[in-house]
Amino acid sequence: MLIAQISDPHIVAAGKLFRGPVQGTAPDAERISHEFDTAAYLVQAVAALNALVPRPAIAVATGDLVDHGAPEEYEHLRALLAPLQMPVFVIPGNHDAREPLRQAFRADGYFPAAGFLQYAIEEYPLRLVALDTLVEGKGGGELCHQRLSWLDRTLAAQPSRPTVVLMHHPPFPTGITYMDNHALDNVAGLAEIVARHPQIERILCGHLHRAIDRRFAGTVAGTAPSTAHQVRLNLIPDERISFIFEPPGYQLHLWQNGGLITHTAVLGTWGGPS
Repeated sequence: MLIAQISDPHIVAAGKLFRGPVQGTAPDAERISHEFDTAAYLVQAVAALNALVPRPAIAVATGDLVDHGAPEEYEHLRALLAPLQMPVFVIPGNHDAREPLRQAFRADGYFPAAGFLQYAIEEYPLRLVALDTLVEGKGGGELCHQRLSWLDRTLAAQPSRPTVVLMHHPPFPTGITYMDNHALDNVAGLAEIVARHPQIERILCGHLHRAIDRRFAGTVAGTAPSTAHQVRLNLIPDERISFIFEPPGYQLHLWQNGGLITHTAVLGTWGGPS
């Protein structure tokens, strides 16, 4: 089974441009604000996934689907994802809004009618368990008792099924200070649950706009690059954040011979022989 993971497209309303801080050639203390078309990047990502051979069985989108959580942004997102020639399963990130997202994807049938946007997908060789870490209005994520109890029960229901957990905020610090200051609360509670469910093959996350991996509670947790802009890699302890136009990307997770193999791919053509 092949799973494609896209993350953090930050789609805005049709006809609008995303606006964010970009570090250029100015000194570190100076940043400029830049507008760019995140929708064009997502169009490129969808085309790339459709062209893959073998084609992924499913795609997952690990949060920050839109930039402001507005209904018109989700309408634009749905139109951009519509050409995907495979089912897509989404989870919220900190830029999303739970009820507009639920409404936008209600017809797909996997979101619950109320409450947290958590669900399990059973019909594939790898079981998908999606966890909602959103705290609306905040950059960081949270796993309260209700969410963790749901996760524990859901995992316990299928202890022998190899499982991938989807969540937006990674459960580990990355060394990128600003992002670590907007991280996940109650990581210890999550670790306790993950450690007693060895069927978890991988925890797939977004939020960081970079590919980062770490061992976590007996499994591997990782983040995927954004389909658009990346967070600048800066391991100097500092509050600043800026975006950089490193190649946008996606990840492919190949379930083969009882193991999960992850590849990070870039979008676009980058020179040299083909």
